[in-house]
Amino acid sequence: MLGLAALFASSAGAEASVWTGKASYYSLGGRTASGSQVGAYTAAHRTLPFGAKVRVTNLKNNRSVVVTINDRGPFTGGRVIDVSAQAADALGFRVAGVTQVRVETLSD
Repeated sequence: MLGLAALFASSAGAEASVWTGKASYYSLGGRTASGSQVGAYTAAHRTLPFGAKVRVTNLKNNRSVVVTINDRGPFTGGRVIDVSAQAADALGFRVAGVTQVRVETLSD
């Protein structure tokens, strides 16, 4: 058990976090959970800290964008991120509304 704890301690922070799942988009008026506005390349994630940068890649067409987390969500099962409408346009899925993506945290 001690060896397992040492393994986790030595690899902490060594790799980016990666999620695969569905992404949707939204365009809200008003304030986000962080107190800011939905921007051109912002997104909502359930647990990542506000201000975190993530690369979102559409697995159907391999397009990717970097967005900044400034809101909480999505709260629909199976979805890993909600991106702004402009990010959805850049990723090529706004018309479809939902797509399969890979989300990778980026280090500063």
